[in-house]
Amino acid sequence: MPSGRRRPGDTAGADATGLELTAHELRDHNAESILGTDFGRGRAVLLAAPEHVTDVSLELHRKGYTFLASLHGVDYYPEEPRLGVLYEMLDMHEVDRITVKVRVSIDDPRLPTATELFRERVPRARGLRHVRRRVRGSPGPAPHPHAEDFEGFPQRRDFPVGGEPVLFTFNEETSYGKYQ
Repeated sequence: MPSGRRRPGDTAGADATGLELTAHELRDHNAESILGTDFGRGRAVLLAAPEHVTDVSLELHRKGYTFLASLHGVDYYPEEPRLGVLYEMLDMHEVDRITVKVRVSIDDPRLPTATELFRERVPRARGLRHVRRRVRGSPGPAPHPHAEDFEGFPQRRDFPVGGEPVLFTFNEETSYGKYQ
């Protein structure tokens, strides 16, 4: 067991009190790391300072949150700071979940990376393909399967689909001939 691991019965994300205790421990380690907390709908969220996201992730990793369940990029338009990244972290032994939320402005959308802690999840985190280009130290996303001359963002679907015309009954004979 890691030395920073919680004892059975300790809670971090299970309730609002446990979330505040976790935030207090993280602030003891680095006073500027946690900007706030939110506990709603049974979900514990730590709002972390962008420059300290790796410190927060490392401390939570030491506490037992060793599995990065998901990584999301969010656009909070028209709010500022506009862009956000949510790290859903799990403690598999205590069956506990906590979210680390980081927000950055569109003027300087840069974050230090925490991928060293969660190497097994990095190749699957393609949802942040266009955002991850700006993450310092990121090994980069796995390439999407598409043509080499493709321009655009595949997950945004901002490109013409092309290919065969859709077969309707009115254009069946002109497009493909009569089906037998």
